[in-house]
Amino acid sequence: MTTLGEALVAAQARLAPVSDSPRLDAELLLAHAGGLNRAQIFMRLHEPLAAATRTEFETLVARRARQEPVAYITGEKDFWTLTLKVTPAVLVPRPDTELLVEWALQLLRDRPRPRIADLGTGSGALALALAAEREDAQVSATDVSDEALAVARLNAQQLGLQRVAFHHGSWFGALPEAHYDLIVSNPPYIARDDGHLAALRHEPMLALTDGADGLNALREIVAGAPARLAPGGGLLLEHGYDQGAAVRALLADAGFVDIETRRDLGGHERASAGRRP
Repeated sequence: MTTLGEALVAAQARLAPVSDSPRLDAELLLAHAGGLNRAQIFMRLHEPLAAATRTEFETLVARRARQEPVAYITGEKDFWTLTLKVTPAVLVPRPDTELLVEWALQLLRDRPRPRIADLGTGSGALALALAAEREDAQVSATDVSDEALAVARLNAQQLGLQRVAFHHGSWFGALPEAHYDLIVSNPPYIARDDGHLAALRHEPMLALTDGADGLNALREIVAGAPARLAPGGGLLLEHGYDQGAAVRALLADAGFVDIETRRDLGGHERASAGRRP
């Protein structure tokens, strides 16, 4: 009979051509199929794999081999200190986006009871992570997708963060408050002809690309932000690895100061911020 360890090795080999982390993917899928955690798997590598679990595991591995994200298969994804429910209605939260949480907390360090807006919240990852860290914050989150907002609201409920207010609509048009201390956003920024889109076909295209050069949403957010920020308030944006210079120019043209770009875990320019004077 196949052991857990043997099943993992076989799954890792099958996933290697389509995943940057085939071993981790295999472990997460086996844990999900067997109702275990990863620590329990490591302790049972030499134990036989039950037939029903093996069948379920092979089904999950086949889905991953077709490049379906692990998070959609298991229905959840860890982000910051939270475990979020995810569905194909929302982007899978990525570790690189945690850069925005860390940076946002630094920008808000000296602001008591800050008002925060998260534009295009998706699963609610940014809004909920910031609300969890700053219990004194007033957080509003928007999305144009009703399906995405349903996921975000469910996450807020399950995490006990129901003080986050969710609003349906596009960018600033959905915001109820006049001014914010910080506006954050991870908008669609992939250009329509970018080769990476093919590998992301399981995720919502509306949240990935503007159907043009990838800068349209960033342009709109930067242009509208000064009127919705309190004096000294900040705008913090995730963007593509090759868009740092363009976003810095947009921020400068809109009158922002203290403009800065920071790099992600892979060393790529991933987020930029500016402050309203």
